[in-house]
Amino acid sequence: MSNNISAITDHTFEIDVIESQTPVLVDFWAPWCGPCKAIAPLLEELSQKYAGQLKIVKLDVDNNPATPPKFGVRGIPTLILFKDGQVQATQVGLLNKSELASFIDSHI
Repeated sequence: MSNNISAITDHTFEIDVIESQTPVLVDFWAPWCGPCKAIAPLLEELSQKYAGQLKIVKLDVDNNPATPPKFGVRGIPTLILFKDGQVQATQVGLLNKSELASFIDSHI
């Protein structure tokens, strides 16, 4: 993980995401997932662009099996944007940088 993107777990999800005062983009991913690896550098770039406006976190679905079903995650990568503890938007699959920026801009 980078300075701008942190890893979260089932145990920290409530504090890191639901109780956050800042909107949070959660990347549900796994280390073996090719599209997850492809989207990672885009999220890294955007984490710098949205610093202070949006928190980006990653949840490894293999090591944290309790949280994904709560939000209907059945495929990865799945990006879920939370604002004030509520789901604002969900995106499944690989996006290019401009699509990802549009997704974020339209919901924060």
